[in-house]
Amino acid sequence: MKHALDLLLTLRPDEAQPTPLYLQLARNLENAIHSGQWQVDQALPSERCLSEGLKISRVTARKAMEVLLEQGLIRRNQGSGTYISPRLEQPLSRLSSFSEMLRQKGLTPSSTWLERYIDRPSHEEVIRLGLSPTEKVTRLHRLRKADGMVMAIERSTIPTRLLPNPQAVGDSLYEHLDSINRPVVRALQHIRAINASADDAELVGIAPGTAMLLMTRIGYLDGNTPIELTDTYCRNDYYDFVAELRR
Repeated sequence: MKHALDLLLTLRPDEAQPTPLYLQLARNLENAIHSGQWQVDQALPSERCLSEGLKISRVTARKAMEVLLEQGLIRRNQGSGTYISPRLEQPLSRLSSFSEMLRQKGLTPSSTWLERYIDRPSHEEVIRLGLSPTEKVTRLHRLRKADGMVMAIERSTIPTRLLPNPQAVGDSLYEHLDSINRPVVRALQHIRAINASADDAELVGIAPGTAMLLMTRIGYLDGNTPIELTDTYCRNDYYDFVAELRR
């Protein structure tokens, strides 16, 4: 109980500061979330608890919570409270799979398969994967989830000669490729902002036109052979990409 009280007191805004109290409280809550003082799916103090514990108005507490809602840091469950939202910080300097990232954050990865089939490649895929026009490709379309929550839509294309059985892939494509001795050892990745199409918005539970991050990755085997072309449509409210810069 003392730990909870001490944590609550660290959130108290300073009335001597020119910044509005609700923005100070929102910033203090955000810092506490990012530092791990609250975990994913853990309930935050209620507006009433914040108001009484910090000696602030309910309006101040409510406005601070609304700031965090707009940032996608928290979510409200009707009738049960306010909770920390899952959020991924993906380092841009390290190659890792979606499943590996989630496990490092203490989350459980899973997938809902939309399509798995063999097809003819598009002109762009022939060029980017270095295919002959007569080759076929394996297509993997799925929803990527963290603790059951949809985080992204993933559409992968792999030369069929390197992945002949699309049904054999489980939750992790990279783990499957490792198991058949075709590990991805490096990748080129491009990220850009897009607006969600109506179909994609419905799949991930957002409004059409909402901003998403499109991450396009080309993965390579040892020997510089391209094996993977993946487009990942990431929910903007759940994803951060982090790069460390040095001089």
